[in-house]
Amino acid sequence: MRIAARLGVRKVRVTGGEPLTRRDVVPFLAELSRIPGIEDVGLSTNGTLLTKSAAALRAAGVRTVNVSLDSLDREEYGLVTGRDFLPRVIDGIDAAVAAGFEQIKLNCVLMRGRVERQFEPLVEFAAARGLLLRFIELMPVSTTEVLSEEQFLPVREARRLLEARYGALLPEPQFRTNGPASYFQIPGRAQRIGFIGAMTNLHFCESCNKLRLTCDGKLRPCLGSYLEFDIMKPLRAGAGDAELEQFFLDVVERKPQQHDFRDNYVPGRKMVAIGG
Repeated sequence: MRIAARLGVRKVRVTGGEPLTRRDVVPFLAELSRIPGIEDVGLSTNGTLLTKSAAALRAAGVRTVNVSLDSLDREEYGLVTGRDFLPRVIDGIDAAVAAGFEQIKLNCVLMRGRVERQFEPLVEFAAARGLLLRFIELMPVSTTEVLSEEQFLPVREARRLLEARYGALLPEPQFRTNGPASYFQIPGRAQRIGFIGAMTNLHFCESCNKLRLTCDGKLRPCLGSYLEFDIMKPLRAGAGDAELEQFFLDVVERKPQQHDFRDNYVPGRKMVAIGG
C-alpha cells in the first residue's frame, strides 16, 4: 500500500469475506490510515460484528463503511444470507451511526422476487439514519445462474418501481463516491440513492478506477476479467520499491476497457476469494 500510495492511490477499502472476523483487523486498518498519501480508509462488511467494533474502527481512522443489507424482513434476510442475523446487523448499523463515520452506505443486491417489496422499507430505513442506499445488479462473479430471468433484476426496473412510489428520481451526475454508481435524489427529500448497473449500463466501466488485491496476493485490474497478477513473486524475490512501482504500473496498463461479464464469462473464483 505504501508503493500504491506513492503512485497516486488515495483510497483503500478492505473487504472480504468478512474482514471483521480477522483478529488484528483494527490495528491493520490503523496502519493503513497512517500511510502517507492514503486519504480514505474504508471497510465493507455484512454488519454482524459491527456492534462491538464500530467505535474502535472509527478510532483507527476508518472513514467510510459499506454494509450489505438486502432485506429488512427477518425471514427473507435469512433466506438470502443463510443466517438469522438481521437484528445483529441492524444493531451494527446503528452502532456505526453512533460511531460517527463520515459516510455509511447500505448495499442491496437486486434479486427478482426477493427484494422488490423491500424497496420502500430500505429507503425509509436509510432516510431515518442519514445513510446512502445503493441498489446493485447481480453479477456472474461466482456463478452464471444469477443472470437467469428468474433471478436477474435490472436497475432500470428497480428505478421504475421506486419512481412509482416516490416520483421521478432526480439525476445527480455531479455526486460521486469514487466508484461507478449513478446517484439520484428522491424528490422533496435531501436523500440520495444509487444504482450500480454493471450488466445493463454499457458505459459502466468508463468510470471504474479500482484495482483489487486478493487475499492470496493477486492484483486484479478488473473484477469481471480473468486477468490477475501475482505480486507475491516479486516480493518473495526481494524486489525493491522501483520494481514494485513498475509492477503496479504494468497492471494498471492492462486494465481492460470493458469487463467480460457479457461475453459468456465463466467464473474462476468465488467472490469471497476476490474481495468485494
